[in-house]
Amino acid sequence: MSLYLHFIYSFMATISFCIFFNVPKKDLLYASLTGSIGWTLYIYMNNITNSASLSNFIAATAIGLLGEIFARINKKPVTVFIIPGIVPLVPGYGMYLTMLDIINNDFYSAAKTGSDTIFIAGSIAIGVILVSSTAKTFKRRNKKNSSNTMI
Repeated sequence: MSLYLHFIYSFMATISFCIFFNVPKKDLLYASLTGSIGWTLYIYMNNITNSASLSNFIAATAIGLLGEIFARINKKPVTVFIIPGIVPLVPGYGMYLTMLDIINNDFYSAAKTGSDTIFIAGSIAIGVILVSSTAKTFKRRNKKNSSNTMI
């Protein structure tokens, strides 16, 4: 499937989750763009690197950056854009397969699929936290510099 179709389908999926999460109507486009750009970047990077964890990390970092930018533009909390944005990346199918393998007493496969799923979820969390921490550091630094110039 082409990247254009991935973009369109992930945009539709993300806008559906935005409606479900009661994102303000004004911010639906921005939040949906965040999710669709993140998913398209994940697909592109996964084709290049063939590593789901690295691809999810890069996509989650991009989602975090877009969330921070859109939050500043629209003067809204970052979570309005990040939460719907990471929904396409959540490894739900991996969690499902892990549970199915446990039910079927295939513990080796469950351990492999489960560990891959945990690494993917961890890489998503690390990508978002990295951007959030960096943004807070810059915000504090700018606040400190502006208060020093006033004195």
